[in-house]
Amino acid sequence: MQRNEVALSRRRFLIAGAAAAFAATSRVAAQQGSRSEASQRGDNGREGVSMRGKTALVTGSTDGLGRAVARELGALGATVIVHGRNRQRGAEAVREIEAAGGRAVFYAADFGSLAEVRGLAETVLANHDRLHLLINNAGIWTDGRDERRLSEDGHELVFAVNYLAAYVLTHRLLPLLERSAPSRIVNVSSIAQQPIDFDDVMLEHGFSPARAYAQSKLAMVMFTIDLAERLQGSGVTVNSLHPATLMNTSMVERAGMAPRSTVEEGVRAVMQLAVSPELEGRSGFYFNGLDVARAHAQAYDDEARAELRALSIELTGEGSG
Repeated sequence: MQRNEVALSRRRFLIAGAAAAFAATSRVAAQQGSRSEASQRGDNGREGVSMRGKTALVTGSTDGLGRAVARELGALGATVIVHGRNRQRGAEAVREIEAAGGRAVFYAADFGSLAEVRGLAETVLANHDRLHLLINNAGIWTDGRDERRLSEDGHELVFAVNYLAAYVLTHRLLPLLERSAPSRIVNVSSIAQQPIDFDDVMLEHGFSPARAYAQSKLAMVMFTIDLAERLQGSGVTVNSLHPATLMNTSMVERAGMAPRSTVEEGVRAVMQLAVSPELEGRSGFYFNGLDVARAHAQAYDDEARAELRALSIELTGEGSG
C-alpha cells in the first residue's frame, strides 16, 4: 500500500471512530428524561434578561460557538472578555460585539501553555473588579491526523487545552467570581465521553484523537461536579453541557466530519446555563443541549473524581487550598 493510501486509511478510521462515539452517546442521551420547560418554550429563559453592568469571560471566543455566544452576551449588555490566540480574529470579534451595542475587550493566550493561561487570569484580575460569568469553551480536537502532540508543559495536548487550561483558569479566577456573586461558571463538555485511564492519562499507549477528546470532555464534567460541591453556599454555580452534536464549526470541518447541528443550537444551550433565571442557584448538573442528562458513569464515581483532582493538583499546582 502506498504512503498516501495508508494516510487516507488512517483518516477514514479516525473519522469512523469519532462518528461512532458521537452516535453511541447520542442514542443514550435520546433515551434520557423529558424535555425541559425551557426547551418546550423555546426562549431558553432569556426573555427579559439583562447583563448590563456585568462582565463575562468566554474562552475560545474568536471563532465558532464561543464567538457566537460572546455576541449574544454583548447584545444583552454584558462587558465581554474575548479570548483566543489570533489577535486579528479577536479584534474582529470585539468589533462585532461593539457594533451591536455591547462592550468588549480581547486578551490573547495560548491554552497549550499553562504559563499563558495564568497570564490571562492575571490580566483579568488586574483589569476587572468583577466577573459574573466564566464560560470555559476553548477546546481542540483534531485536524484529521492521528499524531499525539504535547503541550508546552509536556502534557498530551488535547487534555492540556480542553481540561487543564480550564482547571487552572477557573481556580485562578474563583476569588473574583466569589466577590461578584451571584455568578456562574459554564463548562462546555461533549456527549462524546470516555473514562479516564489513570494509568495512562497522557495516552502514551493507544492514542487516538477521538479518545483524547472524549476523556478530556469527561474530565470537564467531573471537575464540574467537584467544584459545585466546593462552592456550595458561595453564590457561585457551575454546570457543564454538551451544547450540540457536530456543529457547523471550523473544528468539525478540520476533523473532516459532516455537521449534524448548527452553532445556533449550541448557543441556545450555552445561553440557558449562562443567563436563564431558571438556573439560578442550581449547580453541579450536566446538560445535553437544553435538558438535564446523565454523563458517563465515571463522572459520579467519588474515587475517580478524587483521583482526577489529585492529578490536576500535581500537574498544575492549583486547587490545593
